[in-house]
Amino acid sequence: MTGKKVEQRGVSFITVDDDHADRRLDNFLIGYFTSLPRTRIYRMIRKGEVRVNKGRIKQNYRLQTGDTVRVPPMYLSTQEKPSRPPERLSELIGNSIIYEDDYLIAINKPSNIAVHSGSGVQYGVIEILRVQRPETDFLELIHRLDRATSGCLLIAKDHKTLRGMHDILKTGHVKKNYLALLKGQLTETMRTVDVPLNKVSTESGDRMVRVDNAGKQALTHFHIQERFRVASLSRIELVTGRTHQIRVHAAYIDHPLAGDEKYGDWEFNGAMKKLGLKRLFLHAETLSFEMPGIGKQIELKASLPDELDQFLKNLV
Repeated sequence: MTGKKVEQRGVSFITVDDDHADRRLDNFLIGYFTSLPRTRIYRMIRKGEVRVNKGRIKQNYRLQTGDTVRVPPMYLSTQEKPSRPPERLSELIGNSIIYEDDYLIAINKPSNIAVHSGSGVQYGVIEILRVQRPETDFLELIHRLDRATSGCLLIAKDHKTLRGMHDILKTGHVKKNYLALLKGQLTETMRTVDVPLNKVSTESGDRMVRVDNAGKQALTHFHIQERFRVASLSRIELVTGRTHQIRVHAAYIDHPLAGDEKYGDWEFNGAMKKLGLKRLFLHAETLSFEMPGIGKQIELKASLPDELDQFLKNLV
């Protein structure tokens, strides 16, 4: 009898971000590896094949921000493997690469594409890149962008680079700038917001972020680039990297982001939609850092997507 054909996927190292902190290990893995049967995930945990911060852990362990989850090589039968991503989507990601060297890949992530699978998303950026590069043993996200946000996204090609980049992200040695369209006109050319943020769950189960003195420090600098009649274009320096930080800080100063359906102003969003805005106006424009262990200075810039550039030209 012929056995099932199997394909090996290499060791994965996943760093837990703010979005997934406080989730149980088993639920996190189930959501992350949607093509794996739950029985296989629980078996890997029981046998100690899944490690957190290099140690064995129980399935009910609640993950903390910065935890490193090691997942062993997984063997997927051809019957379990999901179909290939649509050609249009694969081509879009392939054409979005703005930088590549021996250590990492940088892409200008399009809006409305998740960085990884899960929660009903079969393919995110990382899965698409792995399909495109089957000969590459290691590809892992260095950080995340919200699905609605476009711009600079980094992928590591080896574990040393992944850990090194995580270290400089934690210590604030990566300079991150965004472009966003804010409601109204800020009177200052530069505005700093330094208020702590905390994650909460609503009665409906939706996860939100709010200003909370018991939360984590969050620091954002807003630099006004251009003023329009009902909005302001701002270049934003993200000093810390909390979940939804820019969106919540902008709403806190009564200048929410255009197209923000979670924290924004419904009337303002409606007006922007009538003018042609079909997405959240938030773009990760630049990243700059010194490559850990190499000393090479990296300066990355993701050009503003055509749909946002054209919208600004039509805005008065």
